[in-house]
Amino acid sequence: MPQGQTQQPAAESQRFDPAALAQMEQFVHDFGRMYRERNELLKEVTRAHHETLLRLAMAAEFKDDDTGSHIIRIGYLAEALALRLGCAPDFASLLRKAAPMHDIGKVGIPDTILKKKGPLTPEERAVMNQHTEIGARLLGQSRIPVFKMAAEIAACHHERFDGKGYVQGLAGEDIPLAARITSIVDIFDALTMDRVYRPAFPLDKALSMIQAEHGKALDPRIVDVFMEHIDELNDIRLALTRQSPSFSDLIDTP
Repeated sequence: MPQGQTQQPAAESQRFDPAALAQMEQFVHDFGRMYRERNELLKEVTRAHHETLLRLAMAAEFKDDDTGSHIIRIGYLAEALALRLGCAPDFASLLRKAAPMHDIGKVGIPDTILKKKGPLTPEERAVMNQHTEIGARLLGQSRIPVFKMAAEIAACHHERFDGKGYVQGLAGEDIPLAARITSIVDIFDALTMDRVYRPAFPLDKALSMIQAEHGKALDPRIVDVFMEHIDELNDIRLALTRQSPSFSDLIDTP
């Protein structure tokens, strides 16, 4: 330092210009507002996307169930079973919103096959089986959790625990848990409702048919928990049938 000069205190040399500080504060305020607006917009876009997909799933279900209530029951039953399996509430809640889209791919299957009153030919069965892949493509490769889970369920809900299902031939716990849970509640609800090709099965018959798939089509642990809580689950099914709820509570927000 040249002779005769004194060093300024560090605090004084680093003092912010008031105008620059005000600009910085305004920038932080504006950035925060933009971030909040971006999040709100994302929520609205996600809700609109989810509602559109649910309506598409409902349209697919109308081909085989003129009330469309099946997909709503699937969501609530899947959530209830997940909780009884000990799954985290967040997972169960997400499953309630994703499971109703499991058969969305049926919009791409001709009515002549969906509504056929009798066994499908091997060729017709091959076309029907494509609904899993169609559904997974419709739901896309989204990073939003509800759509990611829904695509996973759509692709895998016809896999079998013994590895003899389709499309990938997955077995055991290689099948996503969400798909394994959805499979059993889908079968349960489908068996106990009237379909275009047959009347509803009595509850005891439906349960015996599910028990017969223990460790075959269905995860044995999930079947055991399902059977343990069947009275509660069936009460939920009956209540939802009586109430005919809308799907507004199924719509997700990030």
